[in-house]
Amino acid sequence: MIESMYENYYYRSDPSAFATDKLDIVPDAWQAEVMNSQSKRILLNCSRQTGKSTTSAIIALHQALYHPDSLVLLVSPTLRQSQELFKKVQSFFKKLDFTSRLQEDNKLSMQLENGSRIVSLPAAEGTIRGFSSVSLIIEDEASRVSDDLYRATKPMLAISQGRHLIMSTPHGKRGHFFEEWVGANNWTRIEIPATSCTRIAKEFLEAEKRSLGDWWYRQEYCCEFMETVDSLFSYDTITAAMDDTIDPLFPVTGPRDQEEGFVADDIEPLVIV
Repeated sequence: MIESMYENYYYRSDPSAFATDKLDIVPDAWQAEVMNSQSKRILLNCSRQTGKSTTSAIIALHQALYHPDSLVLLVSPTLRQSQELFKKVQSFFKKLDFTSRLQEDNKLSMQLENGSRIVSLPAAEGTIRGFSSVSLIIEDEASRVSDDLYRATKPMLAISQGRHLIMSTPHGKRGHFFEEWVGANNWTRIEIPATSCTRIAKEFLEAEKRSLGDWWYRQEYCCEFMETVDSLFSYDTITAAMDDTIDPLFPVTGPRDQEEGFVADDIEPLVIV
């Protein structure tokens, strides 16, 4: 059944209503907030099993349906994870009560009659650089996606002014997910610990804490960025030792030896990891 003009406008402007009425998914308050957000850049710091993949799959499908000629990229750390997220999109599409013959339909991509495409990709920089004018990038389990791939995706939104949704469970104080979460930038940040999800029983969480131990439990279910176990110094110790007001002991201001052609640009930056 083809939607009326009223329905099209209504569901285009209210993705959470689209989820409830068309997909039989009643979103939690935070899910509805994310679905209806007008923010271009959203960070989701989520406990395990809170519904972040379901949320992102609905957002991806809504974008493709109600914004013709959209290009939606789903990025995950592995091919298996990419396929699982894309399967959620496909399963939601099959629930719709109107027919729309797909122009493309396979394990990693689909194209609708309105020209929109949804493409699922593993986290390999070489597989993603060919895309441009992207309408929406969804990065799943971002704490385990390489920083190089994250940097490669950002320019794809420069012309299209598309949206960027990054979601993950923490995995230590490292990488772009952590840096964007604590950095001074214009991301919309939403934190969803397990205790805020009514579908996760208190008894289950208590058992998990005993089983996993405090370090893993606080990351997996409490959205806390814990110190990496292989770090000699803590993240807070390193940042506290930095002071931009202190002049460097050995500043490089220009050519040191013109005959050898040695200039400041020849120096490799010191990177602390």
